[in-house]
Amino acid sequence: MDDISERLAHLVRRHRVPGAQLAVRWRGRTFTAEAGEEICGSGRPVTARSAFPLGSLTKPFTATLAMMLVADGDIDLDAPLAGYLPGLGTPAGRATLRQLLSHAAGLPANVDESAAGLTRRRWAASDGTAPVHPPGSAFSYSNAGYLLVAHLVEVVTGMDWRAAVESFLLRPLGIEPLFAADAGRAGAALGHVVRPDGRALPIAEQSVTLLEEPVAGLAGSASDLLAFAGLHLPGHAGPRLLDRDDAAEMRGDQLGGLAAGPFGLADGWGLGWSLYGGPAKTAGTAGTAGTAGSWFGHDGTGDGAWSHLRVEPDSGTAVALTANGTNGAVLWEAVVGELRGMGLDVGHYPLGTLTDPGPPVPGPAECAGDYANGSWTCAVEAADDGLYLAVGAGPRWRLSCTRDLRFTTEGSDAGSMPYVGRFLRDPATGRVGLVQITGRLARRRR
Repeated sequence: MDDISERLAHLVRRHRVPGAQLAVRWRGRTFTAEAGEEICGSGRPVTARSAFPLGSLTKPFTATLAMMLVADGDIDLDAPLAGYLPGLGTPAGRATLRQLLSHAAGLPANVDESAAGLTRRRWAASDGTAPVHPPGSAFSYSNAGYLLVAHLVEVVTGMDWRAAVESFLLRPLGIEPLFAADAGRAGAALGHVVRPDGRALPIAEQSVTLLEEPVAGLAGSASDLLAFAGLHLPGHAGPRLLDRDDAAEMRGDQLGGLAAGPFGLADGWGLGWSLYGGPAKTAGTAGTAGTAGSWFGHDGTGDGAWSHLRVEPDSGTAVALTANGTNGAVLWEAVVGELRGMGLDVGHYPLGTLTDPGPPVPGPAECAGDYANGSWTCAVEAADDGLYLAVGAGPRWRLSCTRDLRFTTEGSDAGSMPYVGRFLRDPATGRVGLVQITGRLARRRR
């Protein structure tokens, strides 16, 4: 592990990632490495303090804020939200904080762009909180759900989310508060689009709005992520900001008995944390409801940026990677392989491949149709040579399908990750009525 800097630099060059940080806590020691540039061609090297857009790795910070209020008795995990947010519509008001934190409240996948100018209070009273699945019925990854968590935190504390996360979490942990909106300032890394030929094009601004900052708006370093992870470990030696029992509950799988689990994202889901198995676990069928591994963490994607965190609570082992290229997930897969070769069996869920897929089969024509989860849509088309998928206004990809209706997309650009998904049948009718892609569960419209 002492040559971690050389190994990271090699992988960054090999996969043409503009810049990256790696921080590892293993066997009582902490190792850090940096490689590349904050902005490609700028001459500004990545340092240990460089802040990268964390994307959805912001969500565990927002979840931790909520759990601190649970520990103080200000919120009941299993009480209907309507008791705290009287303006919330039905049936969203029947959902609970536990369901929001575990993506089981049925709220839409995304926050409508038209809501960008709203306050979180006004957004919470809008149609944007109308569930697309019955609360408590299935896992469906939801940015809207976490925006509602942030609104709940603001109502209970009387503080803006930024002020709360700075005061209650970041500064006590010694983390300098930085946000995706700070992209381009000194010490902040820009995201990059990395072309198939390896050319990296900087992205001047992150598209996350002020409204959605609690969902994907933080920026930080790999070392910051280790500091935050330490708060959730039983042997944490720093400030005890979170009750040990509540930290343990956050790491427990919440999805037992649900119709669909976090397929395409993780092996299970806790309260703010995704759950992962080691090599033996990920060799089998992953992502079924109610199954989990011994590791917790989360992934994050920004505009041209990726971040990853994995933690094993019993040993205190933790791994964090930040990268400022659209191909950062490919770098993460390579880092996991490198660490496993060194004897550190990182908990992992393959991001762009299926486990035990078997021989590919033609996709059934019955899967064709339009699917929606709020404003998040996709279209599946049946052609003579198989099924084709388009997500939103994105490109059209041919699907490679398995007998159990799982699939990956073919022909992704070099360095990018293919979509991984599955079609689901209605247990009552046997008809294909749902598709799940990157954890988002979309219902057939036609």
